[in-house]
Amino acid sequence: MSNDWFQLKEFKVRQDRCAMKVGTDGVLLGAWAQGGQRILDIGTGTGLIALMMAQRYPQAHIVAIDIDCEACEQAAENVATSPFADRIAVDNVPLQQLSATEEFDAIVTNPPYFIDSLRNPDEQKALARHACSLPYKDLCKGVQLLLSSRGIFSVVLPTDNMEKFVAEAAFAGLYLYKQYKIKTHLRKEPKRCLMAFTKFRPDCLEIKECTLLDEQGQRSEWYKALTHAFYLH
Repeated sequence: MSNDWFQLKEFKVRQDRCAMKVGTDGVLLGAWAQGGQRILDIGTGTGLIALMMAQRYPQAHIVAIDIDCEACEQAAENVATSPFADRIAVDNVPLQQLSATEEFDAIVTNPPYFIDSLRNPDEQKALARHACSLPYKDLCKGVQLLLSSRGIFSVVLPTDNMEKFVAEAAFAGLYLYKQYKIKTHLRKEPKRCLMAFTKFRPDCLEIKECTLLDEQGQRSEWYKALTHAFYLH
């Protein structure tokens, strides 16, 4: 499979003009996040997560935003060639400028993950990877304004950033209610974390630890079950 495109069961994702290619984090979030009638995908990149949510939630209407003009153009092309073109709108706008006239039942994001590291000299990659363009504080504040009272906000992050993000979310009035720490191999420490937040205080916090690969290096039963609707093999 060419690095310029990524084929899934119901759609193809072209990615030759995007800084962030299709990766495990995006696939995990798109297959795991809770949806609704109206879904917002922040930092859509190739449009992968928006497309996955559209496949999983056939009644959903999705708004996919990104500040990278080229990424938006490519996401729009990927949407146009998919079976979900009439239900996904791509907009080249920063979250801070998104109109809050309508709330969303679900918000998803695979946000920039570098916080204090040296900024990439490639501007497109810097926008996609460095949180300076959308600090966690601004992200959580924007989500709090746009999320419906019973809505769910889902995010995937490196575990190193988890505590800082949870603190910023709490400060914005978002409560953690699901936390899945993801290991690549059983004997490795978790490297990424799937988290879900609400605007209401949950009765309990669901915490799990999941593994992507079994001892033979094949997809684990959990990962296969999660992604069976998307991966070709």
